[in-house]
Amino acid sequence: MLFRALGRMVSNDLAVDLGTANTLVYVRGEGIVLNEPSVVAITRKDRSLLAVGHAAKAMLGRAPDSIQVLRPLRHGVIADFDTTERLLHYLVGKVHRRQSLIHPRIVLTVPSGITQVEKRAVRDSAQQAGAREVHLVEQLMAAAIGAGLPIQEPGANMIVDVGGGTTEVAIMSLAGIVYCKSVRIAGDEMNEAIIQHMRRVHSLLIGERQAEEVKIKLGSAYPLGNDGETTEVKGAKPH
Repeated sequence: MLFRALGRMVSNDLAVDLGTANTLVYVRGEGIVLNEPSVVAITRKDRSLLAVGHAAKAMLGRAPDSIQVLRPLRHGVIADFDTTERLLHYLVGKVHRRQSLIHPRIVLTVPSGITQVEKRAVRDSAQQAGAREVHLVEQLMAAAIGAGLPIQEPGANMIVDVGGGTTEVAIMSLAGIVYCKSVRIAGDEMNEAIIQHMRRVHSLLIGERQAEEVKIKLGSAYPLGNDGETTEVKGAKPH
């Protein structure tokens, strides 16, 4: 029991998939232990933290003027450094729970098209959140490994990663990326298209949160047939 307790205190490596829409945290030996929306709620008056993740996302479109609900990442990169640091600090602290004597080593996934300045911002945010060491891994490489693709073989393997802010496509071979393309059109644009469709076709105003619920419930990469699927959507009539 003593050796097991000591192992918990020193073996605390984390992997963080910092996404535009959601952030996932993986703990070695335990798997994915946290999956929360990349959303933060703060007060406008003194910028104090009110909520993070699911609790903050529930405030989207419903918060009074005194509360600001933020999504600090846009198109897969940090748009608000301070809020991203708060998000990471909360999530890492929630997983870490002060059970270790040392700060964790963290692996962070980043988009393929990220600049050196953006990489430095991501690394600095993780370090300020309490990471002892920070290692950046391209999201496409991490996704290919997670999907079990034989990327070390000489044959070509293609992967498409549709996120909240970016869609990335890559051809991989011999454990490297031969070609990749990143476009800043992804889940957020799908949500906006649903919002505009409901307004234009049904004269109904809905928020981002409702649009995402419709996308998750009805979205499909394959044709659904003539009947398809339906769902009930509530909103407001435009003035």
